[in-house]
Amino acid sequence: MRTVPPKSKGRGRPRTGNPIPPAERMRRMRAKRKAAGLKPFVSWLEKVPAPATYSSHRILDARSLAMHVVAAEKIERDPSLFNIPKRNLERWTARSGDSPPAWLTEWRQILRKPWPVVAALITELSENATRLRQSSPFAGVLNPVERRRIYEAFRP
Repeated sequence: MRTVPPKSKGRGRPRTGNPIPPAERMRRMRAKRKAAGLKPFVSWLEKVPAPATYSSHRILDARSLAMHVVAAEKIERDPSLFNIPKRNLERWTARSGDSPPAWLTEWRQILRKPWPVVAALITELSENATRLRQSSPFAGVLNPVERRRIYEAFRP
């Protein structure tokens, strides 16, 4: 009766029965390279920082969004806080003189709308909302502890 050798399991060459230890394989490879005239080259690579997935500008935009979300929640609980951005806007308008900048006029129109509309706008993820948050009159709604917590959460 004829016996069939078992098929080798796994990848690579079939087993010969005389495995070479890894260290010996490495010695043989080095000897071949040396015989071919190749010189070993060993050097340390400089550690290159990994590219950031988010730019620092995106982090700042996310932090601004978080601050406006917390401010909106706070104003929702206490509607009298909605007077703070209105007062800021009045103060900025008085300082601007005869020709207020376009963003100031835009915020003035926004703050005339009902609070739910304003809250939806300042917490929106659109490019327009991101642009508006860069000149937001909601400074002063959050206390220093709330601001510090948000800043620590979005450290670059």
